[in-house]
Amino acid sequence: MADTVLYELTDGLATITLNRPDAMNALNLGIKVALRDALLQAAEDPAVRAVLLTGSGRAFCVGQDLKEHIGLLAADRESHARGEAAAEGSTMSTVALHYNPIVTTIAGMPKPVVAAVNGVAAGAGAGFAMAADYRIVADTASFNTSFAAVALTGDSGISWTLQRLVGHGRAADLLLFPRNVGAQEALELGIANRVVPAAELPAEATAVVRALAQGPTAAYAAMKESLAYAAGHTLTDALAKEDELQRRLGASDDHLAAVDAFVKKEQPRFTGR
Repeated sequence: MADTVLYELTDGLATITLNRPDAMNALNLGIKVALRDALLQAAEDPAVRAVLLTGSGRAFCVGQDLKEHIGLLAADRESHARGEAAAEGSTMSTVALHYNPIVTTIAGMPKPVVAAVNGVAAGAGAGFAMAADYRIVADTASFNTSFAAVALTGDSGISWTLQRLVGHGRAADLLLFPRNVGAQEALELGIANRVVPAAELPAEATAVVRALAQGPTAAYAAMKESLAYAAGHTLTDALAKEDELQRRLGASDDHLAAVDAFVKKEQPRFTGR
């Protein structure tokens, strides 16, 4: 794994850390590829039962690296002038090649993903955090959509996630008039699930995700699937999906172990199967 993204697996918990602290974890080509690949590794590894996504330094992620972006724009213009297609990694391809796979992997992997937002999360960085299943936020952190400030529309899934967190009207306000949303306001709006003192964030987030890694991860996967499904279907369809998933889980080792432990008045031990 590239040193711009750190990957650690311990006791079922995969910790993925964006590691360009001097650039506030801005997304250049290298870090985007490394993050995409790290998330895919966590999603596909049966030893991983929960994922913690965070940033090093004073930012979670400030979004696209605009210094690199300026160079890519110039290269795109030169390619266009020569009648050539834009190269891989260009401004025209990064959403499809990087941002979309990152977000779909976070949202779609069959295991919980917790974002520990240690500092500012802006643009695509905010989108990545919002794609997670749960956000623990330092009291000094903030969110900013930022796209309108550079004459772009939202990407990294933010058009889908933000309005589901805060409602259509507030999402439109935050996109049309980008501003820093502090941790407490983020909690009140529903962007943050929990706000903790900055010094306590690493320990608090690790404890939460470690508990998830030791929990009934097959059930967590079904919860993710049912929430995503219900967001785009009718109540009747959602009820049918719940029935399908509940039948599957009813035959799982974890459910049988939990029922047996309840009868014995013991704490269940889950294996994720």
